[in-house]
Amino acid sequence: MAFLDNPAIILAHIRQSHVTSDDTGMCEMVLIDHDVDLEKCHSSAASAGGSSSGGSFVDGSGGGDGQTCDLSQSVDITSSWDFGIRRRSNTAQRLERLRKERQNQIKCKNIQWKERSSSQSADDLSSLFEKKDFKDRPRSTGSKSTLSLRLEQCPQQLNNPFNEYSKFDGKGHVGTTATKKIDVYLSMQSTQEKLHPMTVVTMANARVHDLIGLICWQYTCEGREPKLTENVNTYCLHIAEDDGEVDTDFPPLDSNEPIHKFGFSTLALVEKYSSPGLGPKQSLFVRINAAHGFSLIPVDSLKVTMKEILQKALKKRKGSQKGSGSRGEESSEEDPPIDITTVQDMLSSHHYKSFKISMIHKLRFTTDVQLGISGEKVEIDPVTNQKTSTKFWIRQKPISIDSDLLCACDLVEEKSPSHAIFKLTYLSNHDYKALYFECDAATVNEIVLKVNYILESRASTSRADYFAQKQRKLNRRTSFSFQKDKKSGQ
Repeated sequence: MAFLDNPAIILAHIRQSHVTSDDTGMCEMVLIDHDVDLEKCHSSAASAGGSSSGGSFVDGSGGGDGQTCDLSQSVDITSSWDFGIRRRSNTAQRLERLRKERQNQIKCKNIQWKERSSSQSADDLSSLFEKKDFKDRPRSTGSKSTLSLRLEQCPQQLNNPFNEYSKFDGKGHVGTTATKKIDVYLSMQSTQEKLHPMTVVTMANARVHDLIGLICWQYTCEGREPKLTENVNTYCLHIAEDDGEVDTDFPPLDSNEPIHKFGFSTLALVEKYSSPGLGPKQSLFVRINAAHGFSLIPVDSLKVTMKEILQKALKKRKGSQKGSGSRGEESSEEDPPIDITTVQDMLSSHHYKSFKISMIHKLRFTTDVQLGISGEKVEIDPVTNQKTSTKFWIRQKPISIDSDLLCACDLVEEKSPSHAIFKLTYLSNHDYKALYFECDAATVNEIVLKVNYILESRASTSRADYFAQKQRKLNRRTSFSFQKDKKSGQ
């Protein structure tokens, strides 16, 4: 039986309870691991206090902090990175180190060095590492692989210009990947062979352009005649009936669309510039618009250039002018012949070109702008100037005018070779607006000619409405002046 007023027994009991029941190792940080000499500590406290404190270990109401024993204070608890983790003992660490050393010794093998008892001659030593000459060794031909034999048997596939489209062949992917089976009628073959379609299995994610290339690849691999041109863009796919008749009422399939978008199982491969019912020389026509009307020029080959087409148009027009020579001089004056240089200028007018000119505002002050003209639009961008950028009343915003909204471009005045003014009229929010520009006469004439070429080549409704409204105003003004002259004559 232990008395609770005995401090030594209480401390021993607390230490034993913590050591046996604490798994966190916190007791090792709080409690010291050795007993305290209570008699020495008590005698030192009694002598320091000068009076008896009833035999107690620490007199809390007596002296102060200086009268208590230093060992009676608890250890300060400090937190660290290993707070709450019990450190491994030295024995466990030593055992772990011995285990690693034993594993490293297993990987190493000790070999004992022994002296050689019998001596060997130089011939015996040279026979161990004999030199061999491989230069005179006969080369073994060996047997050819199956792949080499197959490649030699199919030289036509190696020379196939459509090999890049073979990856869209879906014959080896049926059941594993989405594929599409299409019967293709070939319009370029003879009458008898044209009746039998060629079955093509393509990947479902292929485009129409890829399907055309796959058809050309399979056509070439099967050795069909006649041979196809190496350009895939020469051909297109049309909708066909089950008997192979091409449905010309519908346009060809768009080359950029995916093939799974269309649900047709029967198609026909047709040359783009040859209609199924017409000969190749009657298939393609080029329409040339001019001020006197338009003309259709037949094209025999795809290699014809635009210059040759224009020359044909000029020859055709000259021939028509000679045939209609009985109309007199007035007809020739109204319809003058067109020079080939003028036609080339009309074609080059659609190319982008920029001019640095001045824009005239309502208050007659000008700002420097850059005028960019192309066949699609006209752009007016202000040119920044450090001296004038601070003046808020001449700030010019960039303007972009679509070519379909342009109505007219007229020369206003030409005072001298260094100064001329022209007007640009366009449609904006159902109202016609005019912009005035000035520059040297050569630049102004070039701009006016370039814009008028663009306006003549584009039959826009805005330009037609503008001239119709202008004609109505002119007729109204003419009738008003006629009535005024009539009244004054009476």
